[in-house]
Amino acid sequence: MARELTQLELLKELAPVAEDNVNRHLKIAKDWNPHDYIPWDEGKNYAALGGVDYDPEQSQLGEVAKAAMITNLLTEDNLPSYHRVIAENFSMDSAWGHWVGRWTAEENRHGIAMRDYLVVTRGVDPVALEEARMIHMTNGYDPMLAAAGRADELEEYADELGILHSVAYVTFQELATRVSHRNTGKACNDPIADRMLQRIAADENLHMIFYRNICGAGMDISPDQTLRAVTDIVTNFQMPGAGMPNFRRHGVLMAKHGIYDLRQHLEEVIMPVLRKWKVFEREDFTSAGEQTREELSSFLEQLEKDTIRFEEMRDRSLAREAKKREQQAS
Repeated sequence: MARELTQLELLKELAPVAEDNVNRHLKIAKDWNPHDYIPWDEGKNYAALGGVDYDPEQSQLGEVAKAAMITNLLTEDNLPSYHRVIAENFSMDSAWGHWVGRWTAEENRHGIAMRDYLVVTRGVDPVALEEARMIHMTNGYDPMLAAAGRADELEEYADELGILHSVAYVTFQELATRVSHRNTGKACNDPIADRMLQRIAADENLHMIFYRNICGAGMDISPDQTLRAVTDIVTNFQMPGAGMPNFRRHGVLMAKHGIYDLRQHLEEVIMPVLRKWKVFEREDFTSAGEQTREELSSFLEQLEKDTIRFEEMRDRSLAREAKKREQQAS
């Protein structure tokens, strides 16, 4: 049976890959300014400075766009929790530390731009948004424990939940966030919001590539161990917004109207990454790795069935809503 590498051994083995990918990222990443994406001329004072406070009639966003923007922004707001987890599982030394700092700085721009847009355009209730931010950030979020499904078994699995689980999770999470941001931009029906969220989605894609390359290198260095981490993440995946106020309600709306649903999760997030790593073509797994791969395959088959059931239910629900609107209009 292949020996599992320790976290320190993995960090050392993967350090050259991290350095190459940090340098690659710095060459192709484009710096941008959040203020360039905000329609400042639409802004006006709130009551505290002699203006008028928010009224729902002021928003130009539909219900789905509001739910998606709030969910995406609150997800970005929890950056301190993500920074802590990545810093703890990577390192603050050499290329690892440079990436942690650079990634955090780039991610911070996303929340700045989205909040400024919503506050200036009065897209959502800023008081409710701030209350939700306070709750979500106070609660914090540890994506590794939640995604690996082992929060109640921390002590037993503490040595196992390290860099491989971390890079596996953020690979899928960054790609999922890219999909969500991109579709949210379209749902806003505002070219300014769409342009801003395209810019943010482009960042998320570059971040995904960094993590995907690190995890892919892990698959080459320690195939069984990396596949175990990937399978843990895929079979227990949660978006980082889980636990925020109204997450379930907003998530249902987003799935129902094509912002982020099971089909997108399977076909636009999970499968492209697994194909990139050649998970189902590799021949370097031991019997333990083969067993893990079978577990992953079975999960994906079930997810396809769940996706079909969800789509059938969604189509019936949307048809009922359309019929109701027709009756009300007649």
